Amino acid sequence: MQTLSASRPHQPLAYQLKIGAVKVTVIAESVAPLLRWQELYPQATEHSMSESVAASNPKLYDVSSGRFVVAIQGFLIESEGTTLLVDTCVGDCKLRARGEFNDARFGWLSRLQATGIRVDDVDLVLSTHLHVDHVGCNTYYADGGWRPTFPRARYLFVDEEFEFWTSDSATSPLERTGDYVGDSILPLFEFGVADFINARHVITPSICVIPLPGHTPGHVGVRIESDGQRAVISGDLFHTAIQCENPDWNTRFCVDPEQSRQSRRIFFETHADSDTLILPAHFPYPCAGFIRRTDTAYRYEFISPERILDLL
Repeated sequence: MQTLSASRPHQPLAYQLKIGAVKVTVIAESVAPLLRWQELYPQATEHSMSESVAASNPKLYDVSSGRFVVAIQGFLIESEGTTLLVDTCVGDCKLRARGEFNDARFGWLSRLQATGIRVDDVDLVLSTHLHVDHVGCNTYYADGGWRPTFPRARYLFVDEEFEFWTSDSATSPLERTGDYVGDSILPLFEFGVADFINARHVITPSICVIPLPGHTPGHVGVRIESDGQRAVISGDLFHTAIQCENPDWNTRFCVDPEQSRQSRRIFFETHADSDTLILPAHFPYPCAGFIRRTDTAYRYEFISPERILDLL
């Protein structure tokens, strides 16, 4: 079995930042060179890669392997008495088509609990979208079946997203990844712990869901606003910083490329040169940063590590 390295130099496995009164803890499942540029971006060329500022950053791109450094991680948000978990990674002991994910032993739940959060402390679980690396720790295997990992939590599903992944349109993608819908999503409905929401659902006065469709039909982000500070967990709207330089680039995993491109363009234009902190799903430590304009497009500016509290 292949596994991803869960640690790279200067890569904390869990770290925390504050957005006003809201506490956000990033818990990494794995951080490693994972995807070749040819696999991730069909539009890329050797010339565009050689010219890229993002691809020259060793924190973001591993030149020796020709792979982007990808973080797979979850975001724990504590706000006004509610504990919300956004994205639950790949998970352990599940059959997957990708070798690095198949029957893995990442230990993400142990890492989550090492931050001081028990599984029964979580009130709500939300996936920005229903891809294999965002839902895996929703369930665990016991007593002959898959059971909800977070016993007190309600699991929230955007209507359009669930409808797509349980339709015939999802047959081909699931064959490529392994049937994570069957082991990480449908059991939650069998246990009666799942709720449908729309793509603008308000979770607390400080937290709401926002639509960012295209990568998948019901792909969403999570907006946080507290004490005059703002942040957005942007899911897979852009996988790596090279898409700031090339906002029209989609990944080969995008269900609706044109919609994905449009959502990304609008998002970058809205947040460029603002004080809104962005937390992309797959960026390595310190993950959070800002969208900045350049002469030709945009760039990603990571926040200073001084704003981060390293936990593990």
